[in-house]
Amino acid sequence: MAGSKYRESGVDIDAANRAKKRIAELARETWGREVLSEIGNFGGLFQMPLGLTSPVLVSSVDGVGTKLKVAFLSKKHDTVGEDLVNHCVNDILVQGAEPLFFLDYVASGALDPEVVSEIVKGIAKACRENGCALIGGETAEMPGFYGGGEYDLAGCIIGVVERARVIDGRSIRPGDSIWAFPSSGLHTNGYSLARKIVFEEAKLSIDDELPGTGRSVREALLAVHRSYLPEIRDLRARVEVRGLAHITGGGLLENIPRILPAGTAVEIDASKWEVPPLFEFLKERGGVGWTEMNRVFNMGIGMVVIVPADTDEAVESGRYRWNPFQIGRVVAGDKKVHLVNLPRE
Repeated sequence: MAGSKYRESGVDIDAANRAKKRIAELARETWGREVLSEIGNFGGLFQMPLGLTSPVLVSSVDGVGTKLKVAFLSKKHDTVGEDLVNHCVNDILVQGAEPLFFLDYVASGALDPEVVSEIVKGIAKACRENGCALIGGETAEMPGFYGGGEYDLAGCIIGVVERARVIDGRSIRPGDSIWAFPSSGLHTNGYSLARKIVFEEAKLSIDDELPGTGRSVREALLAVHRSYLPEIRDLRARVEVRGLAHITGGGLLENIPRILPAGTAVEIDASKWEVPPLFEFLKERGGVGWTEMNRVFNMGIGMVVIVPADTDEAVESGRYRWNPFQIGRVVAGDKKVHLVNLPRE
């Protein structure tokens, strides 16, 4: 029989069907009336919100990277689904977009319906929290391509913003104030270096306490990537937000310049916030210099906000899950980040 031959080659159609059934159940929990199709169709249908004058679609595709290796070691697979959605939400948020819908991609060597269900459970949870519909995706089984128990995870998000409300950084001026929202940890970047330091150089196991953090390695490294959607919504209702930078791979040094107009630079005062113990451990145990730390890791900052200096009081008075702190100012320059008051090596 063709089915049994296919199973012998490493692909289990029945397991895939069980996984798809559970995925459909989880996805429906994220739907509103705008979703016009079912999971399993060749394409997902979504009705654009009514009442928009000049809507602009904003899209982003991303993955979770080698943070997945920590999930494999931990045998915990739901949080990486949350990471994926929240990372993508933040990526379109920096241009002012509200998320509409999300599609995921899960690929493995041998499909495990329980593991896939856990991954998608996390994706669906984050979609609900961000008001985003999970309308489809792909579950690929590729024998011989991935190691036993391993998988890859990626996603695509589509959001919308009125053209007049797009945030593109063009209004940033010297003298503007720079604020930051704290991260929960590494978020989804820098894990190749972090894993080398933690597991190879410090020789810690997944259940060991990570020195100085009061948490296990598992808890510290799997802390969920935060979404800053509610915070930025609140800010935009009260002040002019001139620029937003999601601090991902490249850290402060490479992400902030992406939003700066010509003729501007930023001065960031490293004494304005306390670097979380996780980053202190990675620096000291790995022997990593401060400049490289700030190019690889977020150093405790997940989202940077640039506003006019005369609105600082309004920023401070907001009601947030995580309070922002002022870290610097925009200056005249050549689209670079100047870090001042770094600790001595």
